[in-house]
Amino acid sequence: MIFIKLICVGKIKEAYLKDAIEEYSKRISKFAKLNIIEVKDEKPPQNASESEFEIVKDKEFKEILKYISSNDYVIYFDLNGKEYDSPSLAKHVDDLISQGKNLTFIIGGSYGFSKNYNSIKNEKIKLSNLTFPHQLARVIVLEQLYRCFKINNNESYHK
Repeated sequence: MIFIKLICVGKIKEAYLKDAIEEYSKRISKFAKLNIIEVKDEKPPQNASESEFEIVKDKEFKEILKYISSNDYVIYFDLNGKEYDSPSLAKHVDDLISQGKNLTFIIGGSYGFSKNYNSIKNEKIKLSNLTFPHQLARVIVLEQLYRCFKINNNESYHK
């Protein structure tokens, strides 16, 4: 069985996003066991300094660490990450799964990632040159994972 964790900072409040997440989670369940974990997003003080933002990001990082195990292949999404198109991402995911990796994807919070992420990541992936709210990024990641499974199983969906 394929195991995938999606660790996300913050909760989803909008019903339309919850519906999309539920739909793609259901679709992915045909191919893998998916565990979506939400960690609390920390709030910086008003007019926070750069160092106070780092403290917020470090607190979120410590919460995320609780859900990372030693056999996880950790991928987080970052503007400076490697870019993939859907077919190459599908191949990459298939290669990792073939190696017996448990995939853990991390979507950070509004303020980005702590510098400490470099200690746990196996790789960074760039979703897009566009900017998305992190709540919408969750839907995009799930859709792309579903697309990967469809491509890798030679099932129609990808165009």
